[in-house]
Amino acid sequence: MSRRTGSLVAASSLVIAGFVPLAAQEAGAWKDPSLHRISFVTVDKDVRLEVLDWGGSGRPLVLLTGLGNNAHVFDDFAPKLTPDYHVIAITRRGYGASTIAASGYDANRLGDDVLAVLDSLNLKDPVLVGHSIAGEELSSVGSRHSERVAGLVYLDAAYPYAFDNGKGITMAELNELGKTIPAPPPPSGSDLTSYSALEDWWVRVRGFRMPEADFRQGRSTNSDGTPGERRTPANIPQMVLAGTSKFTEIKVPVLALCAMPEATRGYLRDSPNPDVRTATQAYDTRYNVAKEKQLKSFQEGIPQARVVRIANADHYIFITNEVEVLAEMRDFLSKLK
Repeated sequence: MSRRTGSLVAASSLVIAGFVPLAAQEAGAWKDPSLHRISFVTVDKDVRLEVLDWGGSGRPLVLLTGLGNNAHVFDDFAPKLTPDYHVIAITRRGYGASTIAASGYDANRLGDDVLAVLDSLNLKDPVLVGHSIAGEELSSVGSRHSERVAGLVYLDAAYPYAFDNGKGITMAELNELGKTIPAPPPPSGSDLTSYSALEDWWVRVRGFRMPEADFRQGRSTNSDGTPGERRTPANIPQMVLAGTSKFTEIKVPVLALCAMPEATRGYLRDSPNPDVRTATQAYDTRYNVAKEKQLKSFQEGIPQARVVRIANADHYIFITNEVEVLAEMRDFLSKLK
């Protein structure tokens, strides 16, 4: 999705979003290697959400994405959990193969979309696992319908859109902070000659590789197989950000895995321009101070929460620090009733 959807304005500038849902089939030669079953669930009038199901036995785990990604961002991560859990992921409305709806992007409507999927699939006592902006969907469900879930796992998602009792940072402060980070270079013509080239651009900019299907489901594919236009209109992430709420009470077991202190990777850290490197370091310092304030507020306001700081992780913590994330999740899940 983004650089770190905590820094929401800066984050949305790095979104890899796109145009049509079946880009892989349009390209003809490429096939998603992740072993999931794809289905669609109607959650609202004329709104269907893409659901990926990797199978597995045991308690259901429902994975929710950050702002700008689709469910395929979990293509590599989800299979690591199937030996012990039934793992699915949902693509939020407005993204990937899900319906590009004109409205319905406020936090509680998005939370209701998740509940509609749980109902449709008859999932009992699931655990919701959300990355970044999905923290608002976790908190919406956990505060309004605690009886529907067994627990919540926030993957670098404990920002004010997930919990705001007035003692942490505000969304306005977070957005203003995000405006101070230097902008990395967007993909150029050569970066759009193939999906492999687009992936390589992301590695240069962010410092790690993402599942290819997340890119392919985020864009159209041109007749020659090259990446086409972005699927998600720019006003949709704006509506998501405008629709955040102030959640102050979470009533279920909580695990919050946080990149803290978070260290910028890729282009911004390694830029040949010393001014960019200096500005990035200054941003990281200010950002980590603000983030620590928010995490303390989250922990104090949700006494049953276990807040784990993973040092020098990226915002995409489940990709860059997969081993630590899986270990913490398994420990948390093993203790749930």
